[in-house]
Amino acid sequence: MEPNPGEPGARVLVTGGAGYIGAVVTAHLLEAGYRVTVLDDLSTGHRRGVPAGAEFVEGRVHETAAKVLDPSYAAVLHFAAYSQVGESVARPEKYWNNNVVGSHLLLDAMREAGVRRLVFSSTAAVYGEPERVPIPETAAAAPTSPYGATKLAVDHMISAESAAHGLAAVSLRYFNVAGSYRGLGERHDPESHLIPLVLKAALGDRPNIAVYGDDYPTEDGTCVRDYIHVADLAEAHLLALRAAAPGEHLICNLGNGNGFSVRQVIDAARRVTGQQIPEVAAARRPGDPASLVAGAARAAEALGWQPRRPGLETMIEDAWRFAQAARAEAAGAE
Repeated sequence: MEPNPGEPGARVLVTGGAGYIGAVVTAHLLEAGYRVTVLDDLSTGHRRGVPAGAEFVEGRVHETAAKVLDPSYAAVLHFAAYSQVGESVARPEKYWNNNVVGSHLLLDAMREAGVRRLVFSSTAAVYGEPERVPIPETAAAAPTSPYGATKLAVDHMISAESAAHGLAAVSLRYFNVAGSYRGLGERHDPESHLIPLVLKAALGDRPNIAVYGDDYPTEDGTCVRDYIHVADLAEAHLLALRAAAPGEHLICNLGNGNGFSVRQVIDAARRVTGQQIPEVAAARRPGDPASLVAGAARAAEALGWQPRRPGLETMIEDAWRFAQAARAEAAGAE
């Protein structure tokens, strides 16, 4: 007899499982005893990032999900989205096609195959510039980029699918993810996230780190963001998989509930790496809110989730270990 949906031993599909977060979630699923198939077109993911033990299928969700899914699958965890805010402004059509059309076709494939459980990688970018911080799930959704708008559109699709067709679904909205897990870390190209950029400066792979604005209404004048360890994030996805209820779409924020400023991140990286890490002042970027911090009380109540690695230096230490290993790997391949 097949295991109950959402329980270890069940067969699950991870879309985007060759990317940073998808790969770490895949590793956690395998460790918990799930049978995992990763579907990824490798447009932003990396084949070497797919954890050993997972079946790998190369292809786009659009064409391939319907070929892969069958009634033996208990659930889907969906990470196959483009996520660069700036690129989404310059090329919105790319984001609507991949993030929204792809998700629509995935829901069709799930319905056709009788797969009735979904965990969706959403984003706090759906909230735009918040009226208050920490941001609760009840805050008005007003995304300021096509990226955030596409994720909100998919959340609406999932809600309708759950109400009409009994899908058991959980959307997890998170801010900045950091750290590494068992040799799996960030390999974005181009890189846009603060911590890996700071660590590139520490490695000498870039001359400095830019601080975009130092006159915000925060304690040190720089922007404040909520950071969450990628392993804590992965654990929340497994809890969500088990908590999903038929006909319901649960939406939870994930975060530490407190934020760290750009300057705090840079100073922590200096302590961890022992490097000076030159910084340069730059003008504010349009649309950058002063503070973005998640209110994660619902995840604690509904999922039983709490971040177990909330320390900024812990995240940076893990990311630094990965950055050094990745650089050595790249040097060895030259």
